Amino acid sequence: MSPIVVAIGVLILFFLGYRFYSKYLAEKVFRLDPNFRTPAHEFNDGVDYVPTNKFVLWGHHFSSVAGAAPIVGPAIAMIWGWGPALLWVTLGTIFFAGMHDFGTLWASVRNRGESIGSITRKVIGDRAKNLFLLIIFFLLVLVNAVFAVTIANLFTAFPASVLPYWLQVPVAIAVGVLVYKRGVGLFWPSIVALFLLFAFIFVGAAFPVELPKEIGDLSSTAWWVLIMLLYGAIASRLPVWLLLQPRDYINSHMLFLGLIIIYLGLFATNPDFIAPAFREAPADAPPLLPLLFVTVACGAISGFHGLVGSGTSSKQIDKETDARFVGYFGAMGEGMLALAAIMATAAGFASLDAWNEHYGSWKSASAGGTAAFVTGAGNFLSNLGIPAEIGTTFISIMVIAFAATTLDTSMRLQRFILSEIGEQYKIKSLQNINISTVVTLITCAALAFLADPSNPGAGGMILWPLFGTTNQLTAGLSLLVLTLILWRWGRNFLVSLIPLIFIVAMTMSSMVLSIIDFTRQGNTLLVVIGTIILALNAWLILEGLLAVNRQRQENRLST
Repeated sequence: MSPIVVAIGVLILFFLGYRFYSKYLAEKVFRLDPNFRTPAHEFNDGVDYVPTNKFVLWGHHFSSVAGAAPIVGPAIAMIWGWGPALLWVTLGTIFFAGMHDFGTLWASVRNRGESIGSITRKVIGDRAKNLFLLIIFFLLVLVNAVFAVTIANLFTAFPASVLPYWLQVPVAIAVGVLVYKRGVGLFWPSIVALFLLFAFIFVGAAFPVELPKEIGDLSSTAWWVLIMLLYGAIASRLPVWLLLQPRDYINSHMLFLGLIIIYLGLFATNPDFIAPAFREAPADAPPLLPLLFVTVACGAISGFHGLVGSGTSSKQIDKETDARFVGYFGAMGEGMLALAAIMATAAGFASLDAWNEHYGSWKSASAGGTAAFVTGAGNFLSNLGIPAEIGTTFISIMVIAFAATTLDTSMRLQRFILSEIGEQYKIKSLQNINISTVVTLITCAALAFLADPSNPGAGGMILWPLFGTTNQLTAGLSLLVLTLILWRWGRNFLVSLIPLIFIVAMTMSSMVLSIIDFTRQGNTLLVVIGTIILALNAWLILEGLLAVNRQRQENRLST
């Protein structure tokens, strides 16, 4: 079967999912009301709560949730063949991610812009809220530390990407000022910004930036980690309209145009599948079930998306009806990125021998997911007449841009969560925006630099094996909260209950297998933390079941 036919077929299914299923969710399940007063209007403070054009907000949301995971996950999952990854990305995007992202965004808008963790208190109880906030906080610290080192590694590997990345900052600030303070329309700033972003690629190729291998006692990569965390902390403190939102918006243009170029490269290349549709994985690889559903998270369903939707995006929704476009179509964008990653790694390699060399073991596949995408996509672009150096720089900037926008948003989310923890436990200092920003920076830097003294800056990678399961368990808990809301309101809760049961079953069994594997390796740290996370999730699910039982008893008494 031709990769082009497969890609077009999946894109058509995505279109049908948005056209019909998201409409059903919007009109029959969530019942969006254009006259509902959103938190952006009710609490407009010009910093975090800002009514925003839905296209600008979609750019922020899509750029924030995408990250590098929808590229890396499918690229690694190719070790089982392209069939399982393709099936999960297709069905997951339409019925899991779209509903989850849309639903958590809607639930937050209906609850004063509170995070999904805080909403848990209203739906299940205070104890459940505290448990969920702990899990969310751990996930965000891990994401921030790991994405910082991911970007640092890419800066080190692709010096031509450094200037294009940093030159985006003044352009984004200029767009924010022009649109929000000068009243300029979006069209021309968007066009000029997009032109500049692509021009910066050539600037970067002409003037690559390489730090000395060591500065003091730290490597160049460690210094980049520190710089990225400092930048993320500063960006999280600035008004959302000044940097975060316009940067994500203009990045989304480049990223979406980049996706179009990759697909055009696929059509121009007209390749055959190099990878098999289904493959017996190497001996060191984990089983397809349930690990596929943890390996491919972003691009199918991801708990981090619910944190973004209920953390930053819900505070910027202008009209409640915009939630369909921002939430569901945001998931569609990520599904298209995951599909591009599958095509690049399944059909973009020069030969089967080259593919087998990369996917000869789980270790090589999991370590080189980004490289596999860059290689495959770069081959597609070369068939459009784009020079290899420019194509590689462009693809690497795409990956960095996705990762960096996620880091920007995630550090702001961690500040929000710290503030909610401070409110919950009456710790006034954590409710101060400056103090919560500093604490966010310190916790992320502590994980990055203290967890692994032998490799300063990369400490987050020690806990990275727990990310996939923790992320998916967070998605399951968000679905639990959403299901209980819909059940209480008399809506069709099966749209979230079915994905909830599936993802919790797959993810908890995956965590159990991971803990067994960590035990065999003698990795006590991962065994302990993994067991704690598993226990907290089981406890939260039990709290949810108890909440259902309490509600049923109250209903019986009232009748």
